Amino acid sequence: MNRSMRQLRIAIVEDHPLYAEALVGAVSRVPFITIVHSARSLRAHLAVPDLQVDVVLLDLGLPDTTGAEGVRAVTARGHKCLVISAEAQPDTVLAAMAAGSRGYLTKHTTAQQVVEAIRMVAAGQTYISPTLASFLLGAARTGSHNGPSLTGREREVLSMVAAGETDQDIAEALRISVRTVRSYLERVREKTGQRRRPDLTRYAIAHGLITSDGRAVPHR
Repeated sequence: MNRSMRQLRIAIVEDHPLYAEALVGAVSRVPFITIVHSARSLRAHLAVPDLQVDVVLLDLGLPDTTGAEGVRAVTARGHKCLVISAEAQPDTVLAAMAAGSRGYLTKHTTAQQVVEAIRMVAAGQTYISPTLASFLLGAARTGSHNGPSLTGREREVLSMVAAGETDQDIAEALRISVRTVRSYLERVREKTGQRRRPDLTRYAIAHGLITSDGRAVPHR
């Protein structure tokens, strides 16, 4: 483990007692993660004023909210949201990502994957559990030919947008100007019909253009 890794503060919003306990137990063993808040409902979570956290782990099946509504409520406070849910239907996953979630895990995810997802989401990246990503990509490829044809560089820029990178980050990584990045991004928007970054992320996942760690799927 990198000793210079900064401490990450997280909150857990999960109503199932046994799973909540298991999640707390798994995460609390990690030296660089501190659980600063735990709640059994969205209302209880939102009732805490000025909560300072890096990531909120959110169950979609809470008693006082369902699906993307909870994600929007969390992200409206400026917090990065990581969904952990028993629900694995593509429409549900895509709706959560479009609402602003930076990651999606099923409740079959291992403790190691949860920790990795927290680390990546806190760093501004996107994470989808490998099993779920394979399922989504497999389903997406059946209709992938219906989407517009993107060049290799356009796919690369789109995958980095989906991973949460800024235009400046993309420019530095690809060694091109910010203006050029925005030119590529405008072409992607024109071809896909998606303007907002969350919508571009959803599009990239739905069309099998990114992997579970936000990397571009090689063009064939």
